[in-house]
Amino acid sequence: MTAVLQAATDVALRLSVDADRLWADLLATARFGAHGETGMHRLALGSADEEVRRWFEAECRALGCTVEVDRIGNMFATLPGSEPGLAAIAVGSHLDTQPAGGRFDGILGILAGVEILRVLKASGRALRHPFTVVNWTNEEGSRFSPAMMGSGVFCGVHDIETIYARVDKDGVTVREALGAIGYRGECAPGHLPMAAYLELHIEQGPVLEADGSAVGIVTGVQGLRWLDIRMSGTEAHAGAFPMGLREDALVFAAKAVLAVEKVALKHPPGVATVGYIHAVPNSRNVVPGEVRLEIDMRHPEESGLAAMETDLTNEIERLAPGAQLSVVWRKAPVVFDAALREVIRQEAEGLCLSALEMVSGAGHDAAHVAAKAPTAMIFIPSREGLSHNEREYSSPQQCANGADLLLRSVLRADELFHG
Repeated sequence: MTAVLQAATDVALRLSVDADRLWADLLATARFGAHGETGMHRLALGSADEEVRRWFEAECRALGCTVEVDRIGNMFATLPGSEPGLAAIAVGSHLDTQPAGGRFDGILGILAGVEILRVLKASGRALRHPFTVVNWTNEEGSRFSPAMMGSGVFCGVHDIETIYARVDKDGVTVREALGAIGYRGECAPGHLPMAAYLELHIEQGPVLEADGSAVGIVTGVQGLRWLDIRMSGTEAHAGAFPMGLREDALVFAAKAVLAVEKVALKHPPGVATVGYIHAVPNSRNVVPGEVRLEIDMRHPEESGLAAMETDLTNEIERLAPGAQLSVVWRKAPVVFDAALREVIRQEAEGLCLSALEMVSGAGHDAAHVAAKAPTAMIFIPSREGLSHNEREYSSPQQCANGADLLLRSVLRADELFHG
């Protein structure tokens, strides 16, 4: 090992995050969109999202970062590197939440990035590469479809004009919402070259807790399909129309929900969920005449995902021949960069953190970025596997473990990657 590399390694060994400061940030940012005792309601591009974005921007500028915003609202807080011309080592996640989500999903990844900025500033350590913390717009997809919207535009998966025209359930477009909070920036999507991208996230499932591992090294992300189904029947008086003569769209839909479960069980480890149902006219004493279902279907292999989609299509045609089924989003399975995963594995070993290799069941911005730059993810356990839930929780020590591993992986990637 060269003297320079040895010196850099020695410094890295002494650097660690401030667990109390990271936890304080998690609690402080939870006031933006607080919901119930421990929950969050911070939908993308709403007023609470604007508030937490302002907080993030102010913190990063105070730490010496430039902050750029691209035209889809993605935010890039960057510390310059010591070697001109190198692409950024980037970390990031998202600040938006589910309508009744928790304090950690996405948020931890960004606050860990802010904590790394603080550690670097306090230590006087300058990376060779620029170091960037990214806040991706509308990862959750709760207000606007599709999910992972900002990273998708950045990576060229979505056309920005098409995305601008997407509307929420109140008819507000993405373009209008970005303008309303002042985060429709000037940078062209994809403007920032990345030498490597790392994302820290809570697992959002029960595997790490059940295994007893301190962290997860994510090998890739399941592929997914989002499907919409519209089923039509005949509206009729609930008291006057005989059961045997009815065309009840909600009954058709109930059978479709069971079909979704049946298809997922047929193709393990695939999963499928009906997460949204809307019946028309949605009145107690009217037989429903139309029902809309929104389905989330996932599998770690493309062949399994395709088989699930085919089987569900056949089931729906059998149960309700007039139903309209459409696929509104497809995302192929993703495999993360082997070299970057090995960096995480070695650094976890150096920190004495037990690690489990695993596939992510949830989608993440990293799944888009993986097509643009070497990418990997770190998971920490979620208590009882809960996420997208107000009871979502990871302990202060678990959060610090993940942030320390992220810090060490960033320092190592800065040494090894040359983009």
